[in-house]
Amino acid sequence: MQYNRIRRAVLVAGVATLLSTPVLAQNKPITIIVPYAPGGSADLVTRVIAQFAAPGVGAPLIVDNRTGGGGVVGWGAAARAAPDGNTLLTVELSYAIAAGLIPTLPFDPLKAFTQVTTAVKVPHVLVVNPAVPAKTVQEFIALAKAQPGKLNYGSGGNGTNTHLAGELFKTTTGTNIVHVPYKGAGAVLTDLMGNQVQALITSVPTALPHIKSGKLRALMVTGSERNAMLPDVPTAKEAGIPKMDIDYWIGIGAPAGTPPAVIDKLNKEFNAALAQPDAKKKIAEMGLTVVANTPAQANQLVASEIQRWSAVIKQAGIKAD
Repeated sequence: MQYNRIRRAVLVAGVATLLSTPVLAQNKPITIIVPYAPGGSADLVTRVIAQFAAPGVGAPLIVDNRTGGGGVVGWGAAARAAPDGNTLLTVELSYAIAAGLIPTLPFDPLKAFTQVTTAVKVPHVLVVNPAVPAKTVQEFIALAKAQPGKLNYGSGGNGTNTHLAGELFKTTTGTNIVHVPYKGAGAVLTDLMGNQVQALITSVPTALPHIKSGKLRALMVTGSERNAMLPDVPTAKEAGIPKMDIDYWIGIGAPAGTPPAVIDKLNKEFNAALAQPDAKKKIAEMGLTVVANTPAQANQLVASEIQRWSAVIKQAGIKAD
């Protein structure tokens, strides 16, 4: 009897100690590596999370822009970091594309990271020059099939999300539209509005000002539901192309092997931060929508996106520059 009482007391004390042990080292800074330059969507979303989540996490959240190699430098640095929750990585659509585009990545893109949360998403939109005689997606498809190889679509560069979205459209619809790569979104938009190229599939915030001004015509959004900024534009499913359900997404990952308790703690605090009204307002002003899902859902998204875009890259024969 005495032995059992002592044993129970030891067990209770042990559990209490475990529960009181902090998941993350208190006040030790947590670095979130952003593999791109400051000012872009991935950087801005990360800074919103860092600002609003720090009090709940109980530690400073430091944004570290590690640029180079189209993201490879930052991804590699995060992959080599200790899996203790003190180094995180901003993960977005380009990471999933690179997994199928760059065979020489110095890590396994499917195994190097575990995801904390998918923070935000935004659909793409198919836009055409107003001179194109097509008011709907189906009319545009019919026009492209009637004039194979005569219409051009622009992209922000070989292997970018705008390029792969265009290739997915071609294979899904059976159209022959010529790809014209540019060095960045600004150049392709200029030529699109000048009708040097006729179409572009890009994120809604990128195209929105030009749609509103009448310089571009929106034919469809690629999200699963209509976009609040373009409520009169049909979705890909409504337009008869359900396989064109494409979102640009941004999330936070951690090196593989990071303890599940740490992942769960960060997920709880990051999602709570994204739910705060001021944070949601900042996200909405960027034209993005808060997702804030579970680690399991975030991991599934990254895995499915890697599989999806690897297939598009292989089918189109796309090679990295």
